Amino acid sequence: MSNAKAKETFSFQTEVGQLLDIVAGSLYSNREVFLRELVSNASDACDKLRYAALTDPALAEVSDDFAIMLDIDAKAKTISVSDNGIGMNHADLLETLGTIAKSGTGAFIEALKAKEQDTVGLIGQFGVGFYSAFMVAKRVDVLTRKAGEQESWLWSSDGKGEFSVEPAQRDAIGTSVTLHLKKEAKEFAEEARIRHIIKTYSEHISFPVKLGDETLNSAAAIWTRPAKDITKEQYTEFYRLTAHAYDEPWHVMHNRVEGTVNHTSLLFIPTAAPFDLFDAERKSHIKLFVNRVFISEATKDLLPTYLRFLRGIVDSQDLSLNVSREMLQTDPTLAKIKTSITKKVLSEIKKKAKKDPEDYAAFWTNFGAVLKEGLVEDPALRDRILEVCRFVSTHENGLTSLSDYVARCKDGQDAIYYISGEDAAKVAQSPHLEGFKAKGVEVLLLSDHVDEFWLQHITEFEGKPLKSITRGSADLDQISSEEQKKDDNNDTVDLDALIASFKLELGDTVKDIRRSKRLTDSPVCLIADEGDMDVNLERILKRHGQLQNGMPRVLELNPNHQVIAKLAERSKNADAGSDELLKDAAHLLLDQARIVEGEDPTNPAEFVRRLGSVMAKAL
Repeated sequence: MSNAKAKETFSFQTEVGQLLDIVAGSLYSNREVFLRELVSNASDACDKLRYAALTDPALAEVSDDFAIMLDIDAKAKTISVSDNGIGMNHADLLETLGTIAKSGTGAFIEALKAKEQDTVGLIGQFGVGFYSAFMVAKRVDVLTRKAGEQESWLWSSDGKGEFSVEPAQRDAIGTSVTLHLKKEAKEFAEEARIRHIIKTYSEHISFPVKLGDETLNSAAAIWTRPAKDITKEQYTEFYRLTAHAYDEPWHVMHNRVEGTVNHTSLLFIPTAAPFDLFDAERKSHIKLFVNRVFISEATKDLLPTYLRFLRGIVDSQDLSLNVSREMLQTDPTLAKIKTSITKKVLSEIKKKAKKDPEDYAAFWTNFGAVLKEGLVEDPALRDRILEVCRFVSTHENGLTSLSDYVARCKDGQDAIYYISGEDAAKVAQSPHLEGFKAKGVEVLLLSDHVDEFWLQHITEFEGKPLKSITRGSADLDQISSEEQKKDDNNDTVDLDALIASFKLELGDTVKDIRRSKRLTDSPVCLIADEGDMDVNLERILKRHGQLQNGMPRVLELNPNHQVIAKLAERSKNADAGSDELLKDAAHLLLDQARIVEGEDPTNPAEFVRRLGSVMAKAL
């Protein structure tokens, strides 16, 4: 609006309105985390001003005596959280307190609706903790003045769809958030209750949190203390504070490195997968400090994107405070820190995988698809990443490493076999697996989007090539089994006439038609020819508009299937060339193979007509 000097009223972004409806209308036993969120925001504001004062001469006179002040008025039923940090101007208020400026917001809202019992944790995890204030407040006022500016502003809302912004008076820079408590939330106007909450959730905020003249927290950087002096509970509190999380950390990594590059890291692997894990931005959430001075919330190139599930901090003594965030990203010291931490994290993950495979399986379910991105993006550490990768296979219900797979290979098996697709359940039921199961040959079942891409970079492991069972010949002849020998004795049906008939009818729709050595139960399947693009990769590229028309595939016929055997006999008749049933069967079997792979029939209307015709003749 053009007149920024008068009181203005705005509507919340649609997603914020939905969020507030869920939050404000619900009661939860852990509502006290609203205070953790507000104190954490105040701490971030102080961190940002401290850094800005180092790089902006106009802010050189800013005091470094930062603090977070709490004020309680039991009679008025209000609680205020104030800071002397960076503050906000008119534009900041509209951007920060009127929207959720993150991708994946719609998915977040749906998750809230689906998991109302853990709304508090989901809100914090998504980083919109300010709005949790409406769990306890009927109205929230935000009085703020940005560092380096003279104008002050008052933001106010009852959380019911609109908020107002108007000019106000604030003598000092910073922000005060005042909550007018609901009747059922009056407990948060009690000093004893507030002391307990701060001790529980905000003990390790690096600025003093004061209630009157009393400092309620230790105001010490926990990562500067020896690991042996920190309890599991203290690590958990700090993790929840920095990650805005509500779960327990799956693993804690606290390391101090002294030598060529000095740095301390306190990193956490979450138990639950964060909501933005697969956002297009693939942002890191590791806070960077230099000598305990906050520099950045998400420094690019501090850690590789395939470790973006990590939460925590990195504090370096060797980076310069007086360098811009843009220049920081090209600092060679930062690159050395990145390499050092990445190797340490992969080493820790490897130890966890070896120590407790069952617990590691839970980690892999949450973060395996992200970690495998490193197989494509980090050639230097590809071997280390591959060591911690786990895969579903036909061997057992659990996960396997490639090393364990190779150790179980059958005599005569010279390849590591895999099948890839987008649906794990469908991949596990694919007819392509039948011959391999019959011979007891293990096949990796790959269903993550990234699988097709790392397979372009890793073509062998321990001397054995990785081979897709949906491309090229099955190569099972050299692997023997008693059950397969029985099947081989039955493999005497002559398919030459049937194949010739089908080729004539299907024409260029298929690249070739062959006798199958991989099928035992299904009549047909489609494969990519040797040298052609794998079926699943072709499907992915088509969906993303990177491929218009795929290569025709090879149709394989199972000579031991009753339908194929009877059609083979029929194809030898003198009138086979004009046999409508044979023609219909060719198309129906091709469409059946397509349907099994999750694709549509070539022509749905013709498919229905042919199916009806064949059923009528059969009856």
